[in-house]
Amino acid sequence: MISALKIGRSIIKAFGYLTGYYNLLCYFIKNISLLGRAPIRSVLYKQLYFTGIEALSKVAAIGILIGIVIITQVINIAGANAVLIGKILIWTVVRELGPLLAAIIIIARSGTAISSELGSMKVNNEADSLRIMGIDPVDYLLVPRIAGITISVFILTFYFQITAVAGGLAFTSVFKGLPFLQNIKGIFSALGLFEVVVSLAKSLVFGLLISTVSCYQGFSVEASITEIPQAATRAVMQSLFLVFIFDGIITLISFA
Repeated sequence: MISALKIGRSIIKAFGYLTGYYNLLCYFIKNISLLGRAPIRSVLYKQLYFTGIEALSKVAAIGILIGIVIITQVINIAGANAVLIGKILIWTVVRELGPLLAAIIIIARSGTAISSELGSMKVNNEADSLRIMGIDPVDYLLVPRIAGITISVFILTFYFQITAVAGGLAFTSVFKGLPFLQNIKGIFSALGLFEVVVSLAKSLVFGLLISTVSCYQGFSVEASITEIPQAATRAVMQSLFLVFIFDGIITLISFA
């Protein structure tokens, strides 16, 4: 009986979170034109710098290592086949690992920071101060952050894919003696519009999920400072859960 009550409460709480995420996402879509205002646009630029530009080096390092590992394993298993290498890189890096790993990096690096920052603003009554000045805190604090994170995930996904493919091919050209141009031709022969569209869809969905969850959890903090780390933890865990769920859904749809 007790376990049934706990399960019921968990389901109700999860439904409440999903409803909150949906409402915030709808609000963002309806008010995306606010990004044309200078104060809100300045917050957007700061978010792009923090989430996107400052993460470039980390994304590049992970991308190069992933590309080297994948190509090395392919060569060890199937030999130096440029066409096969190209197909496996497209399937693993472009369609699957690129959007997923870029999203995980953003969640670990920026999801916690955003939820903690917004939670701190709520505890320190900064959001109330904005209301007193006649500024809607959702418009000023959340709309540009959702846009900035979504754009950053989109750009970092393609940046990750480029560094993974280029780094892996450069490694094999130097240490395995495989012609770089031949491998490039294998990549382009395997790359099609469908793979690009799937990667684009995943990166946009992941960006919206991460930004919405992180902002919602941060803004849900009430009066206690002890709620801030709890909100950050929920933001990370729920973002990861939703990203993996939607990654599986999009992958199944693309294979159907």
